[in-house]
Amino acid sequence: MTYYFLTLFPEIFHTYFQSGMMGRGVENGIIEYKVINIRDFSGNKHNKVDDAPFGGGAGMVMAAPPIVNALKSIENYLDYPVIYLTPSGQQFKQNHSIGLAEEKGIVFICGHYEGIDQRVIDQYVTAEFSVGDYVLTGGELPALTMADCIARNIPDFLGNKESLEEESFESNLLEYPHYTRPREFEGAAVPDVLLSGHHKDIEAWRLTKAKEKTKNNRPDLYENYEKSLHKK
Repeated sequence: MTYYFLTLFPEIFHTYFQSGMMGRGVENGIIEYKVINIRDFSGNKHNKVDDAPFGGGAGMVMAAPPIVNALKSIENYLDYPVIYLTPSGQQFKQNHSIGLAEEKGIVFICGHYEGIDQRVIDQYVTAEFSVGDYVLTGGELPALTMADCIARNIPDFLGNKESLEEESFESNLLEYPHYTRPREFEGAAVPDVLLSGHHKDIEAWRLTKAKEKTKNNRPDLYENYEKSLHKK
């Protein structure tokens, strides 16, 4: 998998892909990333990539030519999904990451200001995604969020298939609570069942706790979970 990031701030990406699991994925050749500075395709000596919106209004809009020229600098860009990160996009979810993990490459367009010229979206973007109902200063953090989530679904990235299967959202339930040493901390003890060695009891406890957490924190997910039970 190769990630291509079209951005105004290339320096944001390098530290992330040199650290933790993402860094290990790069070292092992499971993922790679390429950062393309949109300003390099501005076509003017001041590297200006934005302009005032037609029709008036606050803020500036990222112009189409620099973005499209940056996109076309990617060899075989037509073979990859081109994703634009925007608060007005569809909400990115786990099932999207599973599907995108099957791609050989993904292009992320990281917008700024009031957004990008609509003609880029109409003619080149294959999907618009949002990572939540809030507004950030740019698309870099959402792009990294998506890249991280997608990478976890690439074969051999995690190295433990069971870890992926037990995580939140895989069964419409949030993940159960976790405990480790010490057995007691500030008066709070690890639940006895986790120390019992009875795997069926532990599994039942974890399912109960996952249901409780989902029902309290994400009633929408819990509703989907109950619906899935009726379908079986």
